[in-house]
Amino acid sequence: MSTIFSQIIAREIPALIVYEDDQVIAFLDNQPVHLGHTLIVPKEEYENVFTLPTELFAHITKIGQQLATVIRDVTEADGINLYMNNGAAAGQEVWHAHLHVVPRYVGDDSYTAPVRATDVSKETQQAVAKRITEKLS
Repeated sequence: MSTIFSQIIAREIPALIVYEDDQVIAFLDNQPVHLGHTLIVPKEEYENVFTLPTELFAHITKIGQQLATVIRDVTEADGINLYMNNGAAAGQEVWHAHLHVVPRYVGDDSYTAPVRATDVSKETQQAVAKRITEKLS
């Protein structure tokens, strides 16, 4: 599986790289939600969070936290979104795991992910909570 991110990692196509270590690379998104929108990508190819080793996911989120602080300061953002799309139904378009770091501003309406509250009964919520906790045990 060779993705556009693999090509960036291999320096086959250009990117505005803002951070790099032996495990991850971070670069500005070429279709940003806002100026400073950055992607953190593991150098090894993993499709999404379901195949990503736990230790590497922890490292990605650690770098995400560091970059969020810097990006907020540099862009004077009011807030930051950190998110990862996993699977087509969640909006994943590039099949190489990546964490988005997106500056946000009071009053902006550019967040377009289809995340809305749904009407779920308390009983259904309780049943799902029970199934989740049982599966984790």
